[in-house]
Amino acid sequence: MASHEADAAAKKFEVPSGRANLYVYRNESFGGAVRMSVQFDGAVLGDTAANVYLYTPIAPGPHTIVSKSEDDSQLTIEAKAGANYFLWQEVKMGLWAARSALQQVDDAKGRAGVAECNLAKTNAPLVSSGCTKDIECKGSRICKAGACIDSVQSLPTN
Repeated sequence: MASHEADAAAKKFEVPSGRANLYVYRNESFGGAVRMSVQFDGAVLGDTAANVYLYTPIAPGPHTIVSKSEDDSQLTIEAKAGANYFLWQEVKMGLWAARSALQQVDDAKGRAGVAECNLAKTNAPLVSSGCTKDIECKGSRICKAGACIDSVQSLPTN
């Protein structure tokens, strides 16, 4: 588990500049003995258990979160800077093991759910320092000096 200080800081719901906050929480005791791994964009974010949540600041843009259980539950969000995103990890009875279902919830329900839980240690996602190739930029934008710019800006004028 994370420290009490880290838990208290995360529960302030303050979003770092230019980022969004992601909370994945389990505020129920059903399946309490079962740990479930959560992945963020293909990397392990951490494990949840009964009355436990994961928290991490994330970059704006599309992200895929997967709850690993008997059946994987996947959810994609389009994160916007300055926003909090709350995903409830519902535990369900499975055939051989527990199942889960990720559900995005509104701010009020998410804050209340997180308040009932304790913060687990979370692996912070890798933060990109910028682009390295044109293919990493959207549309007709190109990568120049680690930033995606409009290709028109980079064309020489005669």
